[in-house]
Amino acid sequence: MAKKTGITYEEIVRQVQAGVFKPVYYLMGEESYYIDRVSEYIVQKALTEDEKDFNLTILYGPQTTGEEVVNAAKRYPMMAERQVVLVREAQTLEHREVLAFYLQKPLLSTVLILCHKNGTLDRRTKLATEIQNAGILFESRKLYERELPSFVNAYVRRKRLEIAPDACQILCEHVGADLNRLAGELDKLVLAIQAGQGAANSTRIDSQLIQDHIGISKDYNAFELVSALALKDVMKANRIVKYFDSNPKNFALQPVLATLFRFYTNLMLAFYSPVKSEEGIAAWLELSVWQARRDVLPAMRHYTAMQVFNILDEIRKTDAASKGVGGQKTADGDLLKELVFRILH
Repeated sequence: MAKKTGITYEEIVRQVQAGVFKPVYYLMGEESYYIDRVSEYIVQKALTEDEKDFNLTILYGPQTTGEEVVNAAKRYPMMAERQVVLVREAQTLEHREVLAFYLQKPLLSTVLILCHKNGTLDRRTKLATEIQNAGILFESRKLYERELPSFVNAYVRRKRLEIAPDACQILCEHVGADLNRLAGELDKLVLAIQAGQGAANSTRIDSQLIQDHIGISKDYNAFELVSALALKDVMKANRIVKYFDSNPKNFALQPVLATLFRFYTNLMLAFYSPVKSEEGIAAWLELSVWQARRDVLPAMRHYTAMQVFNILDEIRKTDAASKGVGGQKTADGDLLKELVFRILH
């Protein structure tokens, strides 16, 4: 999930679960989800609720300095094995470089956690070197769209549930790469299953459950539009477009265009796959076999590479038109109707 820089999110969790704590954790990157989860988990496992009163210090980068962080880290725990010093918004911490000297000989009874969001620490600095020598320098990167189904499936498995492939794709397409929001939506579905609001005795999240509890139509969404276009199913595609046009509150053109562009880009690449089997194309595109079987291979029978090339150009033109390029603004529903007509004909 997270970028490998010597250790992953999952490896940190396993270490902490086993009671192994490092003197310092520097958690940085563009994806806040893993930074929040790791810091919360370390605090949860390092201290009991009673110990937190005297042994958990929370500091904020904009309101403190490196010297104050060092002073807090040098204190000894009170009636506990360790103390935790948590620095939020560490990217704004002044005089951060003084931490390098503390980390040359850190207090082993202190667990220092620094959360640096929306950026990274320069790995060439002395501070970065000392962090890696004494503890963990962890980078949390944004996930690519193709990685989201793996995140969803892993998240659901941890809850001892499963999710249907189509439900997984619908949710990923609708929410996108905001992992905090994606996890929040999944939590709603997990609670619904646990409350017995899914199919009888079911441990499986399906598209009907998503429709009931998140409000994403299981029949009228960008994922189903792709499926219709892959098969050149004119009636189904036009029915979905008509639904979008009639329900503007449930329709945003840009996410739909992004989904279509991603699909037809993958379709173009599929024509150049060295192995044209389901497994070969799935591996080539870094998709699941299920995705390759459901949409990509059928579309390869209905389109030529040149047609796909032209479709990608049409999607770009539609995107430009939706942003007012050319000086004429057309309604989003009309733009999608025209685009789908050009794709199918």
